[in-house]
Amino acid sequence: MEYGNAARFLKSYNRIESQLKILYNARPTQNFTDLVKRCTDRNLTVRRYENELVDYGKLRNAIVHRTAGGELFIANPCDDVVNNIEFIEKQLCNPPLATDALKARKIASVFADKPLLTAVEAFSEHKQKTLLVYDHGKMAGVINCYFLYEEIAKRVKAGENVSEFLKNTACGEILGESISERYLILPCTATVFDLFEAFEKDKALFAVIVTKNGKAGEKALLMVTPSDFPLINRYLENLNVKSF
Repeated sequence: MEYGNAARFLKSYNRIESQLKILYNARPTQNFTDLVKRCTDRNLTVRRYENELVDYGKLRNAIVHRTAGGELFIANPCDDVVNNIEFIEKQLCNPPLATDALKARKIASVFADKPLLTAVEAFSEHKQKTLLVYDHGKMAGVINCYFLYEEIAKRVKAGENVSEFLKNTACGEILGESISERYLILPCTATVFDLFEAFEKDKALFAVIVTKNGKAGEKALLMVTPSDFPLINRYLENLNVKSF
């Protein structure tokens, strides 16, 4: 009997087990099923495929028999099972990058020394809720349209001239830490699952900004908001990944 599928299954199983031990910093003898359950809180992919992984842990024991000379195959899994565990392995060990799912798109921005009226015009033109603010080539922060509405409302209530405020206030003057806290910066190595985890952990998050190294001041490569989830899901569906 040929055991090609068993060999493929075991190869993926071993890679998955190694990755889980890295995620949990587990001891070498950690039970696979226990490891899967412990890693569900640490990795979105493990959480999504928990049932399959637990089943594959049991299947591994059914197809492999340990002997003094090593491991001996005593059963051969079907093609569907092998293809599925190889696919889970790929998602866990080599997940798709955020920049793969969402190709480079124009991100609306303004310069820090330009008047706020420029930001208002940019909001109208690009129909985006967030504008990146650049100061001498470095990302200085963001302007959120709702935050700007609040600033305008405050001045109206105070009897100030809104037109003068928009014309004479530079975009860089209204950048604050409170609004920046609603945005998360991640490096270009961030995966699509990192995006979902970010929004899952922080429900108040407005957007994730992807830069080369995930550091403030760097040029933004990508800006992701919850409205991008359907697009990401379509990308994952094309890869036959479980949609969110």
